[in-house]
Amino acid sequence: MKRNIKNITDIFRHLPVTILLIFSLTVLNSCTDFLTEDLKGSFSSDTFYKNDKQALQAINGAYHAITFSRFENAIWIFGDIASDDAVKGGNPGDQAEITYIDEFNADANNGMVSNYWSFAYEAIARANNVLANVPVVSMDETLKNRILGEAKFIRAYSYFNLVNVYGRVPLKLLPQLTQETINVPLSEVSDIYFQIETDLSEAASVLPDSYSSTDAGRATRGAALALLGKVSLYQGKWTEAIGYFHQVEALGIYHLLLNYADNFKLANENSPESIFEIQHLTNQNPFTGSALNQWFAPAQEGGYYFNTPTQSLVDAFEKTSTGDTDPRLDATLGRDGQPWLNGETFSASWSPTGYLTKKHQQPLSEISSSLKGDGDLNYIYMRYADVLLMKAEAFCENGNADSAKANLNKVRQRARASFNGTPSSDLLSDVTTSDLNLLRTAIRHERRVELAQEFHRYFDLMRWGKTVAETALGPDFNYDSKRYFPVPQAEIDANQAINP
Repeated sequence: MKRNIKNITDIFRHLPVTILLIFSLTVLNSCTDFLTEDLKGSFSSDTFYKNDKQALQAINGAYHAITFSRFENAIWIFGDIASDDAVKGGNPGDQAEITYIDEFNADANNGMVSNYWSFAYEAIARANNVLANVPVVSMDETLKNRILGEAKFIRAYSYFNLVNVYGRVPLKLLPQLTQETINVPLSEVSDIYFQIETDLSEAASVLPDSYSSTDAGRATRGAALALLGKVSLYQGKWTEAIGYFHQVEALGIYHLLLNYADNFKLANENSPESIFEIQHLTNQNPFTGSALNQWFAPAQEGGYYFNTPTQSLVDAFEKTSTGDTDPRLDATLGRDGQPWLNGETFSASWSPTGYLTKKHQQPLSEISSSLKGDGDLNYIYMRYADVLLMKAEAFCENGNADSAKANLNKVRQRARASFNGTPSSDLLSDVTTSDLNLLRTAIRHERRVELAQEFHRYFDLMRWGKTVAETALGPDFNYDSKRYFPVPQAEIDANQAINP
């Protein structure tokens, strides 16, 4: 995958999009009278979608669209900064639109709200073009079905993020070539979830369990099943979620790494703990690197020190009276007096909150300051630890305390094993309670510290409901009016099927 997907230099030249779209308007006495006839144009059918190479280039273009390689396509702004785990950080006046998201004051004209929408729908459009055109390509049927499965996974992944950021969104399932396919009304959340489940179920039936090293990073059966479980969990369909997570485990592919911090190192990309991760590679054309290095790094490394962790997050990690600390804390963030990525001692002065996120950064020995915004550390969207905690949660909500504890404690035991030395006897000890309320609290706490700074926290708070969300986010947050971010004004203006 690092080479097959990232190193395609002609992705944009060969994307499955219309080469020429002729937009017409009639200039009459009123300048607002636009023609409503279908868009006119033609696919480059003579040069594209003629063989397996071009089909692969098309699906590679869809993968490229879901990368976080550009700052604008950044779900971390919603997943972390909108949560209680981080604040904007950076210079006070820098990227003010993120401040509005941080303070729950973002409106339909917010650039970050608009940009994420655009990037997500770009991925959907590319997936839709693959699904519409690859079926007629004369090529190996197994490879064809795999490519179609990958496109369905990418479309489902994109819609899952959209529905959790914005709520009701247009459900676009066809190439954008006519007024009907462009002007699509907002769909109900339940309908969007139904389509996500359909896409993932069909993807899981054709995707392989694994790939060779040259294709590592493509969507697998395990990724589709794990996302199906997550989608079920978000809808409170506990039994279905457990079933999908059982299927993921039955593949026998995934397991926890021995050391927690190893998940976030370049040498361990696409590891057995990783179920799906966004691939990055530095120094490529088109750009496929990760900008997170630069946005999260301290100023002296050429960074902008955004997405700064809060004291609330730091305090959530377990500590003992003898000074032992959950080892996940220092694997997750930099704090005063502790070693930083390059071996130097971290200073609280580097950050407005005294902390900086660590998981998405590389040492200068891997990416120099001059290349800080073009890193090659992948972003892991879903890890096996996440699956274990989601499975624990589903068992808990189903009333099965023993199975919930078994999955929860696997994650805690790995964290304890990651401690350098012998920790105090009570640090990260097994959860033993069978009280479902206490167990629920323990699982939610574990998700916060295990997955900290991995862009999931806000969405967890939202799905756990009004009381949890408003307690965590404080008096400025109203769940009923602020849970979802607004549909961008640009989409309202352009999409005639959306009522303002």
